[in-house]
Amino acid sequence: MSSASNGRQASMEATQIYREETFTDRRVGTIRRLTPVTVDGSPDAARAVIFVGQAQVMTPMGAVPISFELDSPTLDGAIAKFGDAAEQAVQQTMRELQEIRREQASSLVIPDSAGGSMPSPGDLMGRGRPRR
Repeated sequence: MSSASNGRQASMEATQIYREETFTDRRVGTIRRLTPVTVDGSPDAARAVIFVGQAQVMTPMGAVPISFELDSPTLDGAIAKFGDAAEQAVQQTMRELQEIRREQASSLVIPDSAGGSMPSPGDLMGRGRPRR
């Protein structure tokens, strides 16, 4: 992470440290359990555990990683919610990709069919001009 461009130094927030564990079925996706810890690494009971689902969607451009929060206090609850949350995240990602595609398409500049200020090939070759 480069901090030279914005004049700030990268630093971690000591009050927002989590231990990360990964669970996978090796087929559909991954669930990350983020357990809050104190700066000495002991569990921080004052903050809630966070579950984050991860999957990939194949597109014509290749695999697109999808991450989404799973609103559950337990791993079994996160597993149960994985499918629905993944489907919603995929749909949201597809909407965002379509919007990006629309924005890119609308920013293209296409010359008018009459050629506008473009010279005709005959003009470039010296033909088609009235003789003096």
